[in-house]
Amino acid sequence: MKITFQPTDRFAEEAREPSHFPNSRPRDAATLILIDRAGAVPKVLLGRRHHGHKFMPGKFVFPGGRVEPSDRLMPAGTPLAPAVEAKLMQETPRASAIKARTFALAAIRETFEETGLMLGAKRAEAPAVPEGPWTAFAQARVHPDLAAIHFIARAVTPPRRARRFDTRFFAADANLIAHRIDGVVGPNAELVELVWLPITKAKRLELASITKVILEDLEAQISEGFSQHLPIPFYRMHRNKRVCSML
Repeated sequence: MKITFQPTDRFAEEAREPSHFPNSRPRDAATLILIDRAGAVPKVLLGRRHHGHKFMPGKFVFPGGRVEPSDRLMPAGTPLAPAVEAKLMQETPRASAIKARTFALAAIRETFEETGLMLGAKRAEAPAVPEGPWTAFAQARVHPDLAAIHFIARAVTPPRRARRFDTRFFAADANLIAHRIDGVVGPNAELVELVWLPITKAKRLELASITKVILEDLEAQISEGFSQHLPIPFYRMHRNKRVCSML
C-alpha cells in the first residue's frame, strides 16, 4: 500500500520545544480519552500533571504512558472491534492481533493508575491477571472491555526530544467506567487534579501541542458520527518535516 505524506502546520508550538538531546528510539505508549456524552455537549477528561515532573510539568494531559510487558499478559473481557484491530496493525513492526490488543490494554491500565478509574465490566468471577497494577482489576472483578474502544490517532515524538514515544490515542465513553478507587489524584500524585470539560473549553487549557491536535481530531470524529471505521491520522517526521498520513 502506497503511503501518502501530507505536510501539516498544526505543530507550530512544537518547534519551540528543546531538541538538543541525543536521539533515541521512540517507545510504544498508549493514551485514553474518556468522553462523557450524557449531556447535550460532550465532555472529555484531562488531568493536570504535577509541576515537579520533568516531562510536561503543569500541563493538562490525557491519562497514558508506556506499554508495559504485563499488558501483553492481561486477558480482556471483549476483543477489539475488527476495524480498530486492523488499523492498529498498520505500519506497526511485527504487527499482530496480540500487539494491537496490548496497546489498548496499556491505555486502560494507565488510566487506572493515574485516575483510579477502571474501564470494563464487572463479573462474578475475577479475571486471571498478571502481577502488578492489574491485580486491582482482579480485586474489583473488572474485565477490560475493548470492544467499545475507539482508535483516534497515532503520533511519534520528533527526534532529539528528552523523551520519545510512539503513542496510540484511544477514546472511550465514560459509561465504560466500572469501578473507581479514590485517592489516586492529589497534590503528591502524578496528576494533581482532574477536569471534565467540553472540547472547546479544553482546548484553552495549558496543553502540549500534540494534545491540542488530538482534541481537534476527536472533535472532528465526533462530528462525523464517532465511528470505529473512520480514517485515523498518523503524525510523524518525514524528511525533517511534520507530516500526516491516514490509517
